[in-house]
Amino acid sequence: MQLKELSDYIGSELAISRFRDYCPNGVQVEGCPNVQRIATGVTASQAVLDAAAAWGADAILVHHGYFWRSEDAVITGVKKRRIAHLLEKNISLLAYHLPLDAHPQWGNNAQLAKRLGLIENFRFGEQDMACLGALAKPQGLAEFTKVIADALRFEPLVAGGNANKISRIAWCSGAAQGYFEQAIALGADVFLTGEISESNVHMARESGVTYIAAGHHATERYGVQALGAHLAENFGLEHCFFDEEVPV
Repeated sequence: MQLKELSDYIGSELAISRFRDYCPNGVQVEGCPNVQRIATGVTASQAVLDAAAAWGADAILVHHGYFWRSEDAVITGVKKRRIAHLLEKNISLLAYHLPLDAHPQWGNNAQLAKRLGLIENFRFGEQDMACLGALAKPQGLAEFTKVIADALRFEPLVAGGNANKISRIAWCSGAAQGYFEQAIALGADVFLTGEISESNVHMARESGVTYIAAGHHATERYGVQALGAHLAENFGLEHCFFDEEVPV
């Protein structure tokens, strides 16, 4: 499959043009024009680049790529080593940030719901990024916390709240602390995301709505895997997901 064909297909399916994002979505580093083996990972770290290159990847597809809006534009240090590695190995890097969070089938939030037994009712927040819904089967907080730990291989941090049985739950993968107050206003019993800030703890205690931080990396493992599997199935590509241990 040609790199441009691959990029055009993903860009169209994820509707990247409708998102105001903090980084470029699509091809960030151009390598081999023909793609047969595609590696996926959460972040384009050196560990993922090394593993993908050893496997023989033609392209690497990630959620967290490079060239973030607030970062220094110069290519030095860690950034230089990563990009030099890709160019030396002739491997393309494709990255999809907010479009991969939001996609209704392959998105991080949709895939998170699939693994935790959540039923989405509607979206809220900026660019309809966050979800509100319910558990497929009502559970107590301790039981649901164990489901998260088992499914995501991450011990979640739980703050505040007093829900004996969870009926309404809001969620958004990654660093979505800013949606907590909207989730409270919408009547959620629990808000689930990847990270937590100090102010969220106090808001959880005082509002009675439980805040669960289940890991930025852990909540965003599954979008790239789902998209990679789809590409492999539909275009005859070889696909391999490369993970790494990240404690947050």
